[in-house]
Amino acid sequence: MSAALAKVVEIVGGQTQLARLLGVKQANVWHWLNKADRVPGEYVLAIETATGGQVTRHDLRPDLYPDAQALDAAPSIPEEDLWRAQIYALLGRCLARRPDTALLTALAQLKGDESPMGQALGALAEAARTTSLERAQEEYDALFVGLPRGELVPYASFYRTGFLYERPLAKLRGDMQQLGYARADHVTEPEDHMGALCELMALLIRGGDGRGPAELKTQERLYQQHLAPWGERFFADLEQAASAKLYRPVGTAGRLFMLIETQAFVMAA
Repeated sequence: MSAALAKVVEIVGGQTQLARLLGVKQANVWHWLNKADRVPGEYVLAIETATGGQVTRHDLRPDLYPDAQALDAAPSIPEEDLWRAQIYALLGRCLARRPDTALLTALAQLKGDESPMGQALGALAEAARTTSLERAQEEYDALFVGLPRGELVPYASFYRTGFLYERPLAKLRGDMQQLGYARADHVTEPEDHMGALCELMALLIRGGDGRGPAELKTQERLYQQHLAPWGERFFADLEQAASAKLYRPVGTAGRLFMLIETQAFVMAA
């Protein structure tokens, strides 16, 4: 994968130019090339477009975009589970890291419908189209970073105990170890960050990193133990946060999705 990214850098004219095209820092591109050995999934399609298709999404992330032969051999994932994975991945990307140009572009292309969730996604698309990158990043910092902290503290330990690095985090780390997952080396945030939990759920549903989809019982167990006790409350708080404009419909979508997940697991029992 690093060879594919090196080819991209050569095609577009250097690491600085690729960073400019993606709305990230040159240091991010350097890290992808030399440390991470992978491109974050949200940038793959933009990079493919930047190279005119000379480097494909499969070249960059075959774990996310397998070739046709691999797709034929892979177990099929029900459409409703693909939708669940996409929503989890969307929430995870919105929350885990500051927004960038690629995220705002992707959010602006979301399509809504008349359902409550569809209306929330449509509102998010409209907010993304009318929010500058600088304003989006300022809002993210006000909500989740801040001095001494942001308006919200997006960690399970804090929501469930009032303190960071408490038993919910220890339990999550044990469960992640059993599943074969661990925090990436370059990530400093504790694993019980809401963004990280949503990204983990997306991985369990769709598979990735050489693994197939996890059994529904495994998905349910992680959801019930690590998201259900505080997820709906967190997203409701985000929905009502004074600093939230772009992130208000993220809160609405997350709150509705937590309700949908809870009801779906009850019906599947």
